[in-house]
Formats: sequence, C-alpha cells, structure tokens
Amino acid sequence: MSKRTHIVVLTGAGVSAESGLDTFRDKGGIWARYDYRDVATPEGFAANPALVHEFYNMRRTNLANVEPNAAHLALAALERRILGAGGAFTLITQNVDDLHERAGSQNVIHMHGELKKARCAACDAVHAWAGDLSASVRCPDCKAVGEMRPHVVWFGEIPLRMEEIAAALVSASRFVSIGTSGSVYPAAGFVAEVRAMGVPCTEMNLEPSENAWAFSDARYGAAGDIVPAWADEIFPSTLRP
Repeated sequence: MSKRTHIVVLTGAGVSAESGLDTFRDKGGIWARYDYRDVATPEGFAANPALVHEFYNMRRTNLANVEPNAAHLALAALERRILGAGGAFTLITQNVDDLHERAGSQNVIHMHGELKKARCAACDAVHAWAGDLSASVRCPDCKAVGEMRPHVVWFGEIPLRMEEIAAALVSASRFVSIGTSGSVYPAAGFVAEVRAMGVPCTEMNLEPSENAWAFSDARYGAAGDIVPAWADEIFPSTLRP
C-alpha cells in the first residue's frame, strides 16, 4: 500500500517578505539593524525589558499593516484541496507572524512562537495579544506585574511543539522548505531527517539556502510566483493513484 499523502511544509521569513515584513539574515535585514543579544534573548529582556518591548511592539504594529501574499494564499488553497481528497497537510513555520492563518491555513505549527500572543514568565499562561506590551502590564491570570513577555522563542530557548513536528516529519510523503536560510537549527535539519526516510524534498527560495545540497528538487524565484505554480503542479500528481 502506498504511503498516505501528507505534505509537510516548512516556511521561513522569505515567504512573508513579499508582504512587506523584514527578513532576519539578509543584507539589510533585522539582525543587520539590531543586536539579537539585546532584543531576542532572555538575558537581553532581563537587562532592558523596555527595549525588548519596544522592538516587539514595533513589529506587532508593522504586522497589522500588511496582508498575506500569493504564496500564503496558495498554501492555504493547497491544504484545502489535499484535505478534501483525504490527505494530510502540516505547515511548520519559523515565522511569528499570523499571515498563514489570515490566508486560511488551518494546521499551522509555530515553532518559534507567535507575535500576537503574550506569555507570563511567572505562571506561563499564554494570551492572545494584539496591542502593546510594557513592563507595567499585569498578567490576566496570576496578576503579576512586569512578567508579561512576547510569546516568541528567543536565542537560547527551545522551539515549541517539537513532538508534533517530529510526528509530522515521520509521516511525511513529501517535504517542502520555502523561504528559509537553511542555517537555523533545528529547522535546518528537518530535510536530512526526511531524506533519510526516502521522502522527496523540495526547496523554494530566492536563491539556494545553506543546506540546498540536501534537497532532491529546487525552485528559485519570488515566493509569490513559484509557490502557486508548484502548488498547482503538485496536487494532481500527488493524489494520482
């Protein structure tokens, strides 16, 4: 019996760049303008919570002013078609934006957290959070003041939902990486895991990533062009008896 169709997609900052969100590691990206140690580490937050809140408040404001692009919409449409045909679809994203959800994607795993959520460092409660955060905010659950932080995985912290990701990779019939640098682990190691199981792997990016050699197929260009074209191509061939 052939393996059940289960498309597993990994997305990075490149898939949201065409919507107007900055990437991190490209020339002129976020880490070219900010020292990650100041704004994206537990130590940075402890030293200067006001700076960290200012950084993420700005990113939250920017997110409110952009919309999903053609790549986000194509992935959401592909998920609907595959689920309708009895297959499975898992979208793992390194992005903390909500553009996949706003495009209509349902099964999204945010391994690096979500910008529009806040977490209390005192009680670990997570809350939807669209507005600004500051050191004066009180936790809605435990009422502690100054303990609310962005629900984002910082450098030195363990990514979220790794058991779910591992289960998805084991059952994948095809793995696709879109808009990633191939340099951030553990996500950069996913392709090696699935290739070891004989699963075909496709990279879609503006240019080859640092781990491009690990993929069995590659498409290069703007995500808004190549992702819709790939989605229209892969659906019928994936579900052919």
